[in-house]
Amino acid sequence: MNEMRPIRAKSGTNQEGTSAHNRRVMIDALRLNGQLSRADLARATALTKQTVSNIIDELENDGLVTSLAAVRRGRGQPSTPYRLVPEGAFAIGLQIDRHVTRTIAVDLVGTVLARGEANLPAGGPEKGVETILTLIDETRSELATIAPQSKDRFVGLGVAMPGPFGVEADADDPWMMAAWQSFPLLDTLSAGTGLDVRLQNDAAAAATAEKMVGAAHGLDQAICIYLGYGLGAGLILNGELYRGAHGNAGEIGMILSPPRNVTGGPSAPLEHRASIASLSKILDLDPADPDLYRRIEAAAAAPDSRVAGWIADAAFELRAVIQILETVFDPQTIILCGGMPSGLARLLTDAIRPLLPSIAERRTRTVPRLQLGFTDPWAVAIGAAAEPISRTFDPRFSAILKTRAGSS
Repeated sequence: MNEMRPIRAKSGTNQEGTSAHNRRVMIDALRLNGQLSRADLARATALTKQTVSNIIDELENDGLVTSLAAVRRGRGQPSTPYRLVPEGAFAIGLQIDRHVTRTIAVDLVGTVLARGEANLPAGGPEKGVETILTLIDETRSELATIAPQSKDRFVGLGVAMPGPFGVEADADDPWMMAAWQSFPLLDTLSAGTGLDVRLQNDAAAAATAEKMVGAAHGLDQAICIYLGYGLGAGLILNGELYRGAHGNAGEIGMILSPPRNVTGGPSAPLEHRASIASLSKILDLDPADPDLYRRIEAAAAAPDSRVAGWIADAAFELRAVIQILETVFDPQTIILCGGMPSGLARLLTDAIRPLLPSIAERRTRTVPRLQLGFTDPWAVAIGAAAEPISRTFDPRFSAILKTRAGSS
């Protein structure tokens, strides 16, 4: 008798009018498991063998799936496994931060194929967008030399920048890029690139990266705490990124909190104490310094009481945030990630432990309550690039609900 190995996959539906969803479910299953036979796919997705065969044929014709050499399991007939074709789709991710912009090009399975980086010039978005369009063009040209078919298989441009969005702010507020938010950025980028362009905040982009190729890969309930210039959280709920009514879900950096060990002190946003910007201020470093991360990593590696004090304060704040997030959302895990040096991230993670008691404490846990994710300056750009891939190919259960409502 053949051994039935566990397969990670979401369920499809045999209801009429849901073929697009079933295609996404099959692609998702292949991404999670690497390669599967038609029988494996039918068993894992709860779809009929005929439905699976029809979709596999379509995906092969579309250049998204390919067959491998047949394999024999036990005494049964040999089965043909299928896998995704990495060159089946491409996307570009764009990160716009206060002082720098980065681009990443990825394929269907999230492999980074090209990247670029440039400092944003003074003069606001009118000048900065020229630099960005040039950088995107350079990245596309680099990608074309690696994968010539990419020019016909782009699924979009994902853009990530600090939030919150649509909130009144002073134009000179260093925590919010108000001038960029009021600029017709998406229309300008769409006209300049010819690509479908979507925007998300940097924490959501970091969560998208973790979901596609990081610590949240294969998880349906995860929260990513992103510590960069500011502080935010990306919420992966029921396998999808939750954005909120205005795209601002997870803006935990805006939570007001009194200072630690100061009775009756004034409240301030959390990110004023737990962020790269707050650490840079303590270390008297310029956040616009291209060498910022190397300088911070050097300070974290040395006995520096200023870094130790910042870690203690940030850990105190984040420990409470984690307990609240676990209580409200009941995730499988919480992932600390961000544009910070890995050495600093490890020190901070160690300082946060032990975590506060919460409903997340269970003997049956299969993943830790808190784990470390991507900790490098490119994490947001990777997530921005993953967003068009996810939007095009990942299952969207909200679409199923709309289909069912329309047919009832």
